[in-house]
Amino acid sequence: MDSLTLFCTTFLLAGGLYWFVCVLGSAEQKGKHAAQLSGGSIDKEKVQDNYKQYRSFFGRPKEIETAEKVPAFVDTFYNLVTDIYEWGWGQSFHFSPSIPGKSYRDATRIHEEMAVDLLGVKKGARILDAGCGVGGPMRAIAAHSSANVVGITINEYQVNRARMHNEKAGLDSLCEVVCGNFLQMPFPDSSFDGVYSIEATCHAPNLEEVYSEIYRVLKPGSLYVSYEWVTTEFYNPENPEHVEIIHGIERGDALPGLRSYRDIAQIAKKVGFEVVKEKDLAKPPAKPWWTRLKMGRIAYWRNHILVTVLTWLGIAPKGVVDVHEMLFVTADYLTRGGETGIFTPMHMVLCRKPEHSNSSD
Repeated sequence: MDSLTLFCTTFLLAGGLYWFVCVLGSAEQKGKHAAQLSGGSIDKEKVQDNYKQYRSFFGRPKEIETAEKVPAFVDTFYNLVTDIYEWGWGQSFHFSPSIPGKSYRDATRIHEEMAVDLLGVKKGARILDAGCGVGGPMRAIAAHSSANVVGITINEYQVNRARMHNEKAGLDSLCEVVCGNFLQMPFPDSSFDGVYSIEATCHAPNLEEVYSEIYRVLKPGSLYVSYEWVTTEFYNPENPEHVEIIHGIERGDALPGLRSYRDIAQIAKKVGFEVVKEKDLAKPPAKPWWTRLKMGRIAYWRNHILVTVLTWLGIAPKGVVDVHEMLFVTADYLTRGGETGIFTPMHMVLCRKPEHSNSSD
């Protein structure tokens, strides 16, 4: 091989690697560079072991609904997946209905803004994001409503990422992030003018516990809105395919057991809420929320090759390839759940805390 050919080959390989690493999934567009993929707060050498422990724990979802270890493993899950989510999906870790003529980013923002519009809060109000992730919804909602948003997430790595994004977006004066468990929140009674949770309370082993905490910190007369992951009226627990799909979603998304849509309003009323409205936002005329997953299959294989190369080079920790593969398999189960109609990630329930009530009611 002559020197010119060697130079050209090296140049093309270097250029290709740069394009994969520095252009795809750029921090400005998606929140994370591929070369920065990590295991969150987990030491690089322990990522693979933590992944194996996670898979073992969530291998039998229906057996762990009341397990005290669930919050710790949800924390582990988000250490493992946060960087991949930011790189491959964006800063908002949730789904939204497709909107003709709108980008996925715009559809996501509109879905988030609807949550705060339902709360009806005024400028300067103090509202809570229960399960805020890296703060994508928080920033969209703060910019849209001029409300002061406090987010809580169990994962310390996400807290640091959210604070960084808030400052970069110039919204750190409106957005505050706290590390904590939404089953035991470090906030006084009746301290928020509104609360929302977007596809977050599905991680709670007991929905009544998290709804009770939200009821406690919400001011009397104020509203709470949640987008819930649930099985729909089309789910048949006697159908093996249905069971396989739902268990696949549970295993790959750190869920201690998906609830039925029938349970949500009942649990909200049990803790004291008045249910104002309940609706599956995924139903027609809404366009399929899973379209983005199906269109991402080619991107997955492209990204999987990159993750494999980065792991082989020692840039990404061992175990990241396993996590990336797990998320791809889970995406297939989510797509099947959407196509069969047995699963929705956006069962909306809007609740009011009665005007004359105590936080302990």
